[in-house]
Amino acid sequence: MDEIERWANFYLLTAAAAQLIGLLFVVITLAAERRRGDAAKIPLYLTPTVIYFAHVLFLGALLTFPNHTRLTATLCICFVSVGGLVYSGSGLIGGGKKRFIELRDRIPYAILPFAASGLTVSGGVLLLRAPQLGLTLVAAGMLLLLAVAIRNSWAIAIDVVSTHRGRQDSK
Repeated sequence: MDEIERWANFYLLTAAAAQLIGLLFVVITLAAERRRGDAAKIPLYLTPTVIYFAHVLFLGALLTFPNHTRLTATLCICFVSVGGLVYSGSGLIGGGKKRFIELRDRIPYAILPFAASGLTVSGGVLLLRAPQLGLTLVAAGMLLLLAVAIRNSWAIAIDVVSTHRGRQDSK
């Protein structure tokens, strides 16, 4: 399918998110050393960030498979992105352990990822009728999710380095 082949470099570049996932694990290690009693915040802030990077990586990798048809590409996009909608939607509802310390944290950790996943699902469905527009929406959703994950990683890294060993504030 020519439409996806023209996007191949884009998907390869977004797959660089894997390297950022690796760096996030370095931050987790540093955080664990600095904040021993703060382990409850790891699933709240670090896990979503890793999942958003993985979403971009996984979708980019799936779309680089050769010999996709519009239908198989649509199924890949929608499968991964509906999972993203469910995951980020659970952060919007705030059930169980997903209660953010600051209400404003819902924007970068739930609302924007939900919107990004919605864009990619819409793009995947639209791919069947208008391939270029559909792939553009998928690209926009992936870039938004990548930008949010980078922002969240930065916020976590700043929080880790600004907290003195043994002290437990903010995120």
